[in-house]
Amino acid sequence: MNLHQFRFVREAARRQLNLTEAAKALHTSQPGVSKAILELEDELGVDIFARHGKRLKRITEPGQHVLKSIEVIMREVGNLKRIGEQFSAQDSGTLSIATTHTQARYVLPPAVAKLREQYPKVNVSLHQAKPDEVARMVLDEVAEIGMATESLADYPELVTLPSYEWQHVLVLPTTHPLARKERVDIEDLAHESLITYHPSFTGRSRIDSAFAARRLQPRVVLEAMDSDVINTYVRLGMGVGIVAEMATREGLPPDLIARPTGHLFGHSVARIAFKRGAWLRHFVYRLAELASDRLNRQLIERAMSGQAEDYGL
Repeated sequence: MNLHQFRFVREAARRQLNLTEAAKALHTSQPGVSKAILELEDELGVDIFARHGKRLKRITEPGQHVLKSIEVIMREVGNLKRIGEQFSAQDSGTLSIATTHTQARYVLPPAVAKLREQYPKVNVSLHQAKPDEVARMVLDEVAEIGMATESLADYPELVTLPSYEWQHVLVLPTTHPLARKERVDIEDLAHESLITYHPSFTGRSRIDSAFAARRLQPRVVLEAMDSDVINTYVRLGMGVGIVAEMATREGLPPDLIARPTGHLFGHSVARIAFKRGAWLRHFVYRLAELASDRLNRQLIERAMSGQAEDYGL
């Protein structure tokens, strides 16, 4: 048995048993993938997949155990590579970060800049994606560290730690009637055209839940993934915006004003994630420390070793 066979089996499972898609992902041929899987099954003496003709139909019970072992083996192979990179090149290499637009645009720049000052030989590869895609990139080892608000805590294969707490803010023109109110109520917003995030981004679930709790239906006229886009459409008069407060820290155009809405939608928690069992290089720990004043290497190491499931803010 060999690592190629393990990769083929794992990718077939990840691609819903579609060998054509698995072959594309691995840059090889479909017959080659099929042959490698059959050879591994022959060597193990068990069927990893049940078949209908030449098509894979489901993962067998022994196949489930084989896949768990393969995941452990491939994770440790990745750890060996990172150990070799760290001790052969010391503080150099590439740090891959998976994150959402909001984190990449408004939160991570100071941390990444400081990291580059302290580790000038480290290159940073930034992958912007949806929260569930961020989680998948960390699990697939495309990225060593992930950062997002939604979804990350839903994956038991990830170690996730709270980074910082934040609230949504209302963005509206200075001439809007609500700009004169000291405290905006959710009933006020129920009558407005709203511009805010796509449901899978940046705490949107809290906004929807707050309206549902009051049995109100928000009039969302535009959804976006980017806070700057939301502000642009607010300036065009399409409605009032609800964005993450991080997006307003650098200031707003003079014709817009921000109002806090923590009393309406509560507070959200941005989280930093690592693949459970992964071996982290020095500069991965350092980026987490720079991105959050609540995290340090000792705390992260404890969480990675399984001594704690989570930490409160």
